[in-house]
Amino acid sequence: MHGLAVTTVEGIGSTKKKIHPVQERIAKCHGTQCGFCTPGFVMSMYTLLRNKPLPKMKDLEETFQGNLCRCTGYRPIIEGFKTFTEDWELMQNEKGGCQMGDQCCKVNRQNDEEERDDLVDTGAFVPYDSTQEPIFPPELKLYDTFDRQELIFHGTEVTWHRPVVLKDLIELKAKYPKAKLVNGNTTIGIEVKFGNRVYPMLLHSAYIPELTDIQLTSTGVRFGSAVTFSNLSKYLSEQIQVLPEHETRIFVAVVDMLRYLGGKQIRNVATIGGNIANASPLSDLCTVLVAAGAVVEISSVRGSRVVTMDEHFFTRYQTTILQDVEILIAITIPYSNSNQYFHSYKQSRRRDQDTAIVNCASNIIFGENKVIEEFKIVFGGMGPTIMVPVRLCAEMVGKLWNEETLNWAIECLAEDVSLLTDLPGGMIQYRRSLTLGLMLRTYWTIMEKLSSNRHDLKDLSGSRGFSNQIARSSQIFHIHPSSLKTDTVGKPIPHISAFRHATGEAIYCDDMPPFKNELYMAVVLSTKAHAHFTMDASDAVQMEGVRLFLSAADLPHELNCIGRGNPNAVFVEKTVTSHGQVLGAIIAESQAIAQSAARRVKVTYEELEPVIISIEDAIEHKSYFTDVTNPCVAEKGNVDEIFRTAPHIIHGESRSGKQEHFYLETQCTVAVPKEDGELEVYSSTQFPNLLSCAIAHSLNLPMNRVPVIVKRLGGGFGGKELCAGSIAIPAALAAQNLGCPVRCMLDRDEDMLITGGRHPTYIKYKTAFDDDGKILATEVYLYIDGGYSSEATDLITRVALINLPNAYNIRNIRTYGYMCKTNTPSNLAFRGFGAPQAMLSAEYMIREIAEFLKKDPLDVARVNLAKEGDVTFYDHIMENCTLSRCWDECLTNSSYSSRVSAVNSFNRANRWKKRGIAVVPTAFTVGYGTAALRFAAALLHVYLDGSVSLTHSGVEMGQGLHTKMIQVASRALEIPHSLIYTSSIATDKVPNPNITSASVNSDYNGMAVLNACEIIKSRLEPYKKANPEGKWEDWVAAAHWDRVNLSTTGFYKNPSKDFDWKTMTGTYTDYLTMGVACTEVEIDCLTGDHQIIRTDIVMDVGESLNPAIDIGQIEGAFMQGYGLFMLEEFMFAPDGAILTKGPGTYKIPTLSNIPIEFNVALLKGACNPKAIYSSKGIGEPPLFLSSSVFFAVREAIKAARRDAGVPETGFKLSAPATSEVIRLACEDHLTMKIRKVQPKETA
Repeated sequence: MHGLAVTTVEGIGSTKKKIHPVQERIAKCHGTQCGFCTPGFVMSMYTLLRNKPLPKMKDLEETFQGNLCRCTGYRPIIEGFKTFTEDWELMQNEKGGCQMGDQCCKVNRQNDEEERDDLVDTGAFVPYDSTQEPIFPPELKLYDTFDRQELIFHGTEVTWHRPVVLKDLIELKAKYPKAKLVNGNTTIGIEVKFGNRVYPMLLHSAYIPELTDIQLTSTGVRFGSAVTFSNLSKYLSEQIQVLPEHETRIFVAVVDMLRYLGGKQIRNVATIGGNIANASPLSDLCTVLVAAGAVVEISSVRGSRVVTMDEHFFTRYQTTILQDVEILIAITIPYSNSNQYFHSYKQSRRRDQDTAIVNCASNIIFGENKVIEEFKIVFGGMGPTIMVPVRLCAEMVGKLWNEETLNWAIECLAEDVSLLTDLPGGMIQYRRSLTLGLMLRTYWTIMEKLSSNRHDLKDLSGSRGFSNQIARSSQIFHIHPSSLKTDTVGKPIPHISAFRHATGEAIYCDDMPPFKNELYMAVVLSTKAHAHFTMDASDAVQMEGVRLFLSAADLPHELNCIGRGNPNAVFVEKTVTSHGQVLGAIIAESQAIAQSAARRVKVTYEELEPVIISIEDAIEHKSYFTDVTNPCVAEKGNVDEIFRTAPHIIHGESRSGKQEHFYLETQCTVAVPKEDGELEVYSSTQFPNLLSCAIAHSLNLPMNRVPVIVKRLGGGFGGKELCAGSIAIPAALAAQNLGCPVRCMLDRDEDMLITGGRHPTYIKYKTAFDDDGKILATEVYLYIDGGYSSEATDLITRVALINLPNAYNIRNIRTYGYMCKTNTPSNLAFRGFGAPQAMLSAEYMIREIAEFLKKDPLDVARVNLAKEGDVTFYDHIMENCTLSRCWDECLTNSSYSSRVSAVNSFNRANRWKKRGIAVVPTAFTVGYGTAALRFAAALLHVYLDGSVSLTHSGVEMGQGLHTKMIQVASRALEIPHSLIYTSSIATDKVPNPNITSASVNSDYNGMAVLNACEIIKSRLEPYKKANPEGKWEDWVAAAHWDRVNLSTTGFYKNPSKDFDWKTMTGTYTDYLTMGVACTEVEIDCLTGDHQIIRTDIVMDVGESLNPAIDIGQIEGAFMQGYGLFMLEEFMFAPDGAILTKGPGTYKIPTLSNIPIEFNVALLKGACNPKAIYSSKGIGEPPLFLSSSVFFAVREAIKAARRDAGVPETGFKLSAPATSEVIRLACEDHLTMKIRKVQPKETA
C-alpha cells in the first residue's frame, strides 16, 4: 500500500454528514438485507463511476463479478445501480421508463389504486455529478516519487524487497534463487494465508518499467510480464477496434477468455507473467497462449533467451522451463492472418469468477479448398499440465474441414484423452466429454465462418453461447389504505439499517473496537475423520505472546459440552469423529500469534475404521442415530390396502446434496469479564438464550451473570443457531481464566470446517395413483445425513416428513425417517429446515406419474393440488388456501401456454441448445411442532421526549425483523416510525428469548410488540382524553409527570396445543405460506451449462407488513435455493477431508446466475387471521420454488435425449444439477464414445 491513496466506503459518505448517491440508491432500492456485503458493492460501483461516469449495463455486470451476496438475490442491487447507466437513461424515454415495454403491467392490467409496481421512487434520488467527486491526491498524481523508491521491509519471517530497476531484480533473483516474485499477490497471498506457506524472500516486480511496458511490434503485441489482466484486455480491445479483423482473431479470444478470469478486482492486479509462472493446468490464459504460440522473453544474470510457448513449456504440475534464477520479462501475442481461425472456450461450475473445469483454445490455418495447413488444439484441466493432443494435431494437417474429419477427430480424442481415475478434481467422464464437445463446437464455429453455404441450423446451435441480455424485472404488490398518516404497515419502507449498511457505519460483532488488554483466540482443529488422538502444545505455549492453551483437560467432563444435554463437546476428549472438530484453543496477544501458535500444536492420530462419508456408507454400515428397526415414523390412512388395490404404482427416488450456509460474516464472539464473575458476551448467534445457558453451564455460573448481546448478524440462515458455543465457550473460559477480554472470529475455511450445512438427503418412494394421476397413497423412506452428531437432525427429519407432500393433498401416507451418522461435520438447521429436500421427491412423483400416464405434468399437479377445507395427513385443516389462485395467476402472468409452444419450436430448431419450462407450487408449514417454542417477548420504553425504545426477542440477521417490528409498533402506537429505535438484543433486556428461526419471528414478536404497545396505549388513554387536541409528546409528558410507568414488557403465547406424533393429531403448524413459480431455462447440451431465461413467482404473503422486505426475501430465498438445486456442490475426499472450504472451491450464485427476467407478484386479497396484522412468515417458504429451475432443466434434458434417440425418461437427476450432471444426462454419440474407452488406473 506504500505510496497509494486508499478510499473506503466510510470515505465517500456517511449518515452523519452526507451520503453519496451510490450509497443512497442501494439503500433506497432495498439492495441491502444483512448488509455485510453492501460496502463491497458500494465501492465497486463507486470505482466504476470514477472511471466511467456514464457506464453501460454490461459494465455493471463486469464490475460485480467479484462481489458476492447471500441475502438479496442480487436483483435489487442491480435495480439500484442501473439508474447510473446509459441504458437506464434510454429506458426512461421508452414506455414511461418501464423496461418491460408492451408487457408492462401498467399496460396490461386494469387500473387499481391499490396495485403498485414501484418499490422505490427513482425520481427522488439525489442526482449524480461526477465533477463533484474529490480530486485524486496531487502529490501522487503529478509526481512519481513513491514509484521510483526502492523499498525493503523486514519482518520476523519474511523480507519484502521492491526493486525498481530490472538489473537489480535480475541480480536479486540470482542471489536468492528460491525467492518468489510478487506482482498482484493473488496467488502467493492465498498460499500464505490459507496454505500457511512461508516465503523468506519476496521480490515485488510491479514497479519496473520494462515489465509494465506495452509495445505494438511487427509480429504482434509485446506485453511486459507485470502488465495486469485489465490493462492487457484494455489494450487488446483498443487494437481490435483499429486493426483489420483478420489480424485480431487471437486478440479477440484472449479478451473473451479474460472476461471470465477472476473478478474485476483480481484482474486489476493479477499479471500475465504471474499467471504463466504459476503454471496452473487450469489457467485460462496459458491455454490460449500455448495455442497461439506466444513468444516469451526470459532473462537472468547468465543472459537472455526467447522461447515459444508450446506443449513443452510446462514440464510438470505448476512448473515451467524457467530456471530458479530466471525472470520472465515479456510475452508477445502474435497477430492472426486471413486464413487463420482462433477460438477459446471455458467451462466452469459458475460462469463468473470460477476456475475452469476444462478450457480449450484452437488455432487452425487453412489453405485452399478448406484444407488444413496447421492445426493446434489445447486443453486445460485434463492433467497436471496444459494438454496438447499431439497425434490429433499432427494428423489433422492435410485433411478437409468437413464432418468426416470432425468424426475422425472426435474418435481420436476419445481414444487419446483418457485421464487417470484419481485426477484431482475428479469428474473424469465429464472432462473427457467436454473435450469432445468443445471439438465439435470448434468445428461448427469455424464452419459457420468458413463457408457461405447454408448449414443445418440445428447443428449450428452448437457454435453459439447464450445470448447476453439486459436483466429486467417487475415487482407487483398492493397497499391497503389506512386512515393513519403515520401508518407504515404494508408500505415498502427501506430496511431500518440500510443507510448504515451502505456507509459502513453498521456495527457487526468483529467491528467493535478492541477492549483494553484484549486477547485473541485461535482454535486447533482435527485433521482426521475418525481417530484417537493425543496433543502436545509445548512448542506453541512457548511462543512469545502466547498466554494460554485450553483443551478438554481444562473442563470437567460433565461441563465439557455445548449446553446441558448437548452431545457435542466444547473440546473433543479422546476420539475425533470428523475433520474440523475443536481440539483446543490458543489465546495470544494478537490474531497472527494465536493462529501461528495453533498451527504449532502437535496432534498425533491413530486412525480408526470405518470412515463413513456418505448416506450410502451409513446404510452399508447401519450407522444411524436411531435404531434401524425403530426409525422416526409418520403414518396416516390405510396405505397397505390402497397399494393392494391401486390401478398404478411407481417406484422412484430423489437425492439432494449438502449445502453450505456461506453467511458472509463468519462465526464471531467477544467475551468480556466484568466484576463479580459476570461475563458479557457479544456474539453472532441466532439463539442468545441457548448460548447464555451453554456458557453458564460450562463455566458453572448462573445465567444472570452471562448476558449475551447481539446487535446484528451478517447473515445466518440457520447456521448460527447452535454453533456459536463452539467458539464462545472457549473464549468465555479463557476470559474467565485470564481476566482479559477475548475475541475470536473464524476465517472462512475454519468456519466451513467446524460448522455443518444443509442435510444431504436420499429418498425412496412408492406411490399409488389412479388414471387421472391422483395420488392415492405413498410410502417413503427418508435417509438424512446428520454428520457426527444429531443436535438438529431429529427435528429436521420430522419437518422433512411433514412437508414431504409439498402443496399436494396426500391423505394416505407412511414415512420412515433414518438419521444417518457419518464422519462429517454435524449438519445444522438451514433455511427450509429439511422441507426443500423432502418436497423435491413430491415434485418427482408428480412428473413421473405424468410420464407414466403420458399426461401433462401440470394436469397431474392440478388434480393433486390441496384446496380449501382439505385436511392434511398431519391433521391441519387447509384454511384460506390460495394455492389454486396462485397457480392460475402464475400461469397467466407467465404467459405459460404460449411460451410452451415457443419452447417446443426452439427445441425443434436447435440440436445443441434446448429449452425447458416448468411450474412448481409450494405450501410450507410455518410454526413449531413443539408448543414450548411458540412464544415471544418484547420490552418497550417511552421517554419523556416521546421517543420510543423497542426491544424484542428476535435477532436481526437481514430478514428485516427490526424494521417490521418498528412498523408494527408505529401502527399500534399511532406514531411515526422515526420515533422508534431498536438497539441490540440482549438476554439482560429480554430474558430467555426464543430462537430466531422457522419464519415465525414477525408473527410471534409482532404479537409481543403489539401487546406491549397496547399496555402503553391504555396507560396514556386518560391523558389523550383529557387533551384530545394534543400530540403524542404531550400525552407522554403528562403521563410522566403524573408518575405513570412508561415502560412495559409484552408477551405472546401461541394458544395451540402440542402435536402428537403417535396419533398424528394436534397442532403442527400455525398456517401454510403458499406460492407458485414458473421458470424457463436454456441448456447447452455440449457443456451442461445453463441459463435462466425467465422466472415468474406469485406468492401469498397475506397482507404484507413490508412488500419490499417480503419481495426481497422471496428473491433471496429463490437464489439460495437455486444454489441448492443447481450449483453448490460440497465435496469430501475418501478419507473425509473437506475439499470445498472456501469461495475458491465452493461456488454460491453470483449476479450472472439470476434470471434474465425475474417477476415477483404478491397475491392480492389474501389474508391470514393467525398472524400479526394478517401477514405471513416468508423467510423459508419461497426457497423451494427455485426447484422450478431444476425441473425446467429436466424438461430440456428430455428434449436433448429425444433428439439423440435415447429414452427421454428413466434417467435420474440429483440435486445439485451441476453442469457435469446436466451434460452427462444429455446422452448422445459423444458420451457413448467416452464410455467405450475406460479411464486409466491410478499411476
